[in-house]
Amino acid sequence: MGGKHELGVCTQLQRLLGFYKGILPPVLAETPKRAVKSNFYLQFFTFEQYKKLLGYASLPPGLAFAVAGLGSGLTEAVVVNPFEVVKVTLQANQNAFAEQPSSFVQARQIIKTDGLGFQGLNKGLTATLGRHGVFNMVYFGFYFNMKNILPVNKDPNLEFLRKFGIGLVSGTIASIINIPFDVAKSRIQAPQPVPGEIKYRTCFKTMATVIKEEGFLALYKGLLPKIMRLGPGGAVMLLVYEYVYAWLQDTVNHK
Repeated sequence: MGGKHELGVCTQLQRLLGFYKGILPPVLAETPKRAVKSNFYLQFFTFEQYKKLLGYASLPPGLAFAVAGLGSGLTEAVVVNPFEVVKVTLQANQNAFAEQPSSFVQARQIIKTDGLGFQGLNKGLTATLGRHGVFNMVYFGFYFNMKNILPVNKDPNLEFLRKFGIGLVSGTIASIINIPFDVAKSRIQAPQPVPGEIKYRTCFKTMATVIKEEGFLALYKGLLPKIMRLGPGGAVMLLVYEYVYAWLQDTVNHK
């Protein structure tokens, strides 16, 4: 009886772990991704560097924020895309958790079979560029422009809510605009419908195929979960940036 019980527990555990397939690639990607996308470690390093470069171009501030966000997103996409390919491949694996290859083995297998190019470890790069580039362009552009337009509140609590609200709307709008690229990326990087036959190859052709076969609204599949994740998440990320940046400036000024 004890042996059967232990076997049953192991089986249930394997099923539970199946929900966490592909968890290692995003964990490994998190450090470079956050260093590129946010200022949690490096003060929105890439975004700020693009802003400085654009300062020499004499662009209007509103446009500079959006273009700097675009550059930040494109840079982020190049960094994280290989991790995304491995993650999607592992998540599409229908074997039991204990039977699936490790992330490193899967990455080596992709390189061995398809190489490092656009059919291998960088599959779907154009869609990933679109996903991150468009998101960050709208996200940063909308947030900083609206923050400058809406009046500042003297009450710290109301000011916190003002920034949180702008960040929430920024993340929501950016998610709505960029999700067609997200859908195209998933179709390209996931296993193709017919093994050995590439149906989804490039970003815009994939979008056209989805619209033709499934309708325009198919490009917005998964929109609600995306908004629920990136709306509040985007607001929190920008608030962390704002308050850490203000604290660092205050610390430097008092030295």
